[in-house]
Amino acid sequence: MFDMLLPAPPDAILGLTDAWKNDPNPLKVNLGVGVFKDDAGNTPILASVKAAEALILQSATSKSYMPISGAPEYGACVRELVFGVDHPVVRTGRARTAHTPGGTAALRVGADFLRKALPAAKVWMSTPTWANHKGVFGAAGFVTADYPYYDAAGKGLDFARMCEVLETVPAGDIVLLHACCHNPSGVDLDAAQWGIVAEIAGRCGWLPFLDFAYQGYGDGLEEDRAGVLAFAQVCPEFMIASSFSKNFGLYQDRTGALTLVAGSAEVAASAFSNVEIAIRVNYSNPPAHGGLIVKTILTNETLRHQWVGELDGMRRHIAALRSRFVAALAEHGVPGDYSFIARQKGMFSFSGLGTAQVTFLRERKSIYIVGGGRINVAGITSHNMEYLCTSIKEALEVGE
Repeated sequence: MFDMLLPAPPDAILGLTDAWKNDPNPLKVNLGVGVFKDDAGNTPILASVKAAEALILQSATSKSYMPISGAPEYGACVRELVFGVDHPVVRTGRARTAHTPGGTAALRVGADFLRKALPAAKVWMSTPTWANHKGVFGAAGFVTADYPYYDAAGKGLDFARMCEVLETVPAGDIVLLHACCHNPSGVDLDAAQWGIVAEIAGRCGWLPFLDFAYQGYGDGLEEDRAGVLAFAQVCPEFMIASSFSKNFGLYQDRTGALTLVAGSAEVAASAFSNVEIAIRVNYSNPPAHGGLIVKTILTNETLRHQWVGELDGMRRHIAALRSRFVAALAEHGVPGDYSFIARQKGMFSFSGLGTAQVTFLRERKSIYIVGGGRINVAGITSHNMEYLCTSIKEALEVGE
């Protein structure tokens, strides 16, 4: 029965990693998948995570199933991280949280829940957005639409056109927003702009769904929640998908959360019971290990302080890389103004490289970049910086 099936195309991002692994070139560089790398090119385990795992190993007494939505203590930790200590939304019981296998599962569970709750809704996404967003919501049965976001000419946010389109989104539709460190552009809204978008949402009646995959990678743990807090002020209902792959380095442990906010504690409990149904038919209950790490770190004052320091270090490392990369491009005579890269936030940047350049770099230089020119800045090291810059200079001599 499977003979009729044609091979599926490789994933736009993870497929690049497979190709990179099979490339024999010793100079090969992977700037595709979003993982943090130190200057040696390794993705380290955080010391705070190692310490938390040791505590978990010492105290563990069972491998029994988790509850459908995960441990209540984990949910409480996530809400405190996302909203801050003693936020009114949390204090009044308006927010409920499910432990999910990564941020992708949080998006999919949220999509399945919303498809049941709002079957006629359309999901609006930024242009551009993460390559998997349309696949996740499309698989849940949603029709998707786009709103303007990135200004390719100005290498920044096209805020006026973004707001113009968001004003036209019908009440009851869903708008997916990147809470910080926009993937793939690296261009974020500031606090004042978040306030404007939240006001539009409250007035027009569409449902915000925030993808919060990089908290702490933009300006800081507290600063990066500006969008969440803006919506909490004016919107009775919204949803947040969190990922702890980046800020805790739990890539392979697939640790995330879906937080639902409703107008009252009673409505939140009723709605969340439907989220649990979506979980039950998807994966039944979450894997424990990553959630235990997050809970252990966030409830241990010493480990939390250590983790915040490590997260700050990763954020500063990427910011410094951006500045050094801009300087190195200029030093190597690469034509053009790349100062915009230093202004962007998080792991990713729209490099401005076109299809011909991306193809040239992959086929001729073994430098792997996502189609559209998105690069993972965190994949740049002092060891590959010169090779990358000289290769980009060569690539720019290739016509479109």
